[in-house]
Amino acid sequence: MPDGYPAGIMRIPLNEAFGENRAMSASPHEQGSSRPSGWLIAGCLLAVYVIWGTTYFAIKVGIEGTPPFFLVGTRFLVAGGLLVLWQAGRGRPMPTARQWRGAALLGFLMLVVGNGGVAVAEHWVSSGATVALISVMPLATALWSGAFGQWPRRMEWGAIALGGVGAAVMLMGRDLQGSLIGTLVILCGTACWSLGTVLARRVDLPQGPTGFGAEMLAAGVLALVLSALLGEHWILPHSPRVWWAWSYLVVFGSLIAFSAYRFVVERVSPNLAATYAYVNPPVALLVGWWLGNESFSSNILLGLPIVLSSVALHAWVQTRDYGNAARLRVATPDDAAPSSAAS
Repeated sequence: MPDGYPAGIMRIPLNEAFGENRAMSASPHEQGSSRPSGWLIAGCLLAVYVIWGTTYFAIKVGIEGTPPFFLVGTRFLVAGGLLVLWQAGRGRPMPTARQWRGAALLGFLMLVVGNGGVAVAEHWVSSGATVALISVMPLATALWSGAFGQWPRRMEWGAIALGGVGAAVMLMGRDLQGSLIGTLVILCGTACWSLGTVLARRVDLPQGPTGFGAEMLAAGVLALVLSALLGEHWILPHSPRVWWAWSYLVVFGSLIAFSAYRFVVERVSPNLAATYAYVNPPVALLVGWWLGNESFSSNILLGLPIVLSSVALHAWVQTRDYGNAARLRVATPDDAAPSSAAS
């Protein structure tokens, strides 16, 4: 079975799931002996689906009073620093030099270019249209996985293709055709984020919160370096609205949702984690319309149901494979027992 798919299901306590058991400190190849429960996976996906859907509007508000890469840099510097300090205070091992390099690579691809690209693009594109375009993420993730020898199964390709059709319908609307630069920036960020998602299972990183914190901390430093190179003005916002947006991004967008996302990538499947790109659009559109008075074209209303149908198919395929693998794992020791006794 490909590395991107779980070999079985094992219920583990919440504190073990976030880094206190042996499997979380083992290498990616050693983690197969312990798998998170279905409830924990569902909780993490719910956090990523809903919270991240709201962060696109928070980013839109944040760049009203803060340059984009300064916003990204300070957000992840604080969130990552808090997480690493919390782990250090609990006596957890800190990353090695090699692991810091891996964290910097993933942080640059996913958070500086990926998340930073969103912040830049939202100068021209609405938050709802931005996340609608990002719904191509599972397709990009599948292509990168294939480049590393882990092509999706046939039915997964069907789900990804269906999501691509929905995204194409949305792309033909006025929301995205009005800004070629913004659209290209979003697509570049999507490509880098999906590459980082796939590399996350191949790069040497500390497991659990230490690894998540190291990625955010490294990304924060790199984003601030890029901000300085681009000549952004480092000024603190005066508007309480911008401060609330920044705080929400630090606590909910980074500490909670990003950690949940990386947990699914690390312990379950990067393709399953990428399905957030299917569910975030309706959440982002609703929040942008409700809080930001954003409007959107009929193409969004036509494309979103197609995209949401694709995520349902993708999730069903993943769940079916997960259950089959678990039954096979349980049956194998019993099947092997007679031959062992005979020898």
